[in-house]
Amino acid sequence: MPKYKAVIGLEMHCEVKSNSKVFSSARNSYNDTPNANIRPIDLAFPGTLPTLNLECIRKALLMSLILNCKVPEYMYFDRKNYYYPDLPKGYQITQMHDPVGVNGHITIDVDGYSKDVLIHDIHLEEDSASLDHYSTISLIDYNRAGVPLLELVTEPCLSSSKEAVAFLEYMRRVYQYADISEADTKKGQIRCDVNVSIMDEDSTELGTKVEIKNVNSFANVAAAIDYEIKRQSELKEAGRYDEVEQETRRFDEETGTTIRMRGKVDAIDYKYYVEPNIPKFKIESAWLEKIKKDIPVLPRERKKHHMDDLGLSEYDANIIIKEKDYADYFEKCVSLGMNPKVAANYLTVQIIAYLNKEGITLKDFYLIPEYLLEITTEVDKETISSKQAKEIFNKSLEEKKEPKNYLSENKQISNEGELEEIINKILENNQEQIEEYKNGKTNLFQYFVGQVMKETKGKANPNMVRDILNSKLN
Repeated sequence: MPKYKAVIGLEMHCEVKSNSKVFSSARNSYNDTPNANIRPIDLAFPGTLPTLNLECIRKALLMSLILNCKVPEYMYFDRKNYYYPDLPKGYQITQMHDPVGVNGHITIDVDGYSKDVLIHDIHLEEDSASLDHYSTISLIDYNRAGVPLLELVTEPCLSSSKEAVAFLEYMRRVYQYADISEADTKKGQIRCDVNVSIMDEDSTELGTKVEIKNVNSFANVAAAIDYEIKRQSELKEAGRYDEVEQETRRFDEETGTTIRMRGKVDAIDYKYYVEPNIPKFKIESAWLEKIKKDIPVLPRERKKHHMDDLGLSEYDANIIIKEKDYADYFEKCVSLGMNPKVAANYLTVQIIAYLNKEGITLKDFYLIPEYLLEITTEVDKETISSKQAKEIFNKSLEEKKEPKNYLSENKQISNEGELEEIINKILENNQEQIEEYKNGKTNLFQYFVGQVMKETKGKANPNMVRDILNSKLN
């Protein structure tokens, strides 16, 4: 089958973290109880008016600057007119004509190469309510109605599911690092629409675009893109490319396929017009400069620092920047004076494994960096072995006590005279093994080491034991 070039664009919707909703005083927080976070305006009661949440504006501008977008001189909103059961007032307050950011770009890493992703625009809007569908009825939960939502629209500049997922994963981290959103996919805080078309390798003409709506996980984004590329390629190869319509489809998790929802020959006329109840206001340059200073060190820059300055492998650096909490924990360890590679090893192996096993986050992890330092410092001083360090690590977590409570009872025997006395006694009682060793059975060396460790209940300094044994046997 001839190879075709895929052209992919994404529309990423991410809920913004704030105390209240974007145009309502209702709480903006995840709630299992339906219709608990609502106010009259969320239900479109007559006479209610929107009130603008300035913190949401600040975070929208912050993300716009992170994405290197052009910021408008004035901030205002538009009405998108359509009616669904989850939008009781019959329109959505959004941004169409002059969004919070346009013509941006951000660089991501994809399997060893860098990719510059072009941003068409990013805009702030209110989310709709959510619908729960049952066999005979549908129920509406208005907790999500009015939740602040940032919609990020890329140009059609991605060429594979791998690039698409890398972009979404990176943006999720950026939202978290900048404290703009929790970006928790399990709570439905991130949703994605995917636009896919194919074209001949040497062509400059875009193919027919197909939109896949509301894909709810990054794994499903990859599966939906791969399926759609395959479907369109097979139709093109069979000479039936005219069957690829400009349409909206949905992804079916059970079958791993996309399914037609509706045709989309022309863009729907939503009759946008400026929202009259929210006066436009000028974005002052001084405020913009202040927001710019709030841009944190982003994950890609942190990764570069971890590799170039701290000597970590790309594998370890990728794991550490995966979650902001991981990166913060690691960098706190390093700032306390811990060896970066030791800190990375503890985090990527023991700590993350423990978090996954217990189903907790680092916020609930007992061994704060200062406690971990107590353990690693004693290993560096060779007062405890790496095996003892692991035992203290586990015991401290199990009993929720500081590592120092276990250090004195686990300190290594590092006194040369004391170790020599123990070794002499062991050698006296193992003359037959000494003869075998001297006759070429050199693997018995480890036997003598084991006997010393057994006699000292694992507390002998293993490096000193080997040195003393080596000098006496050889």
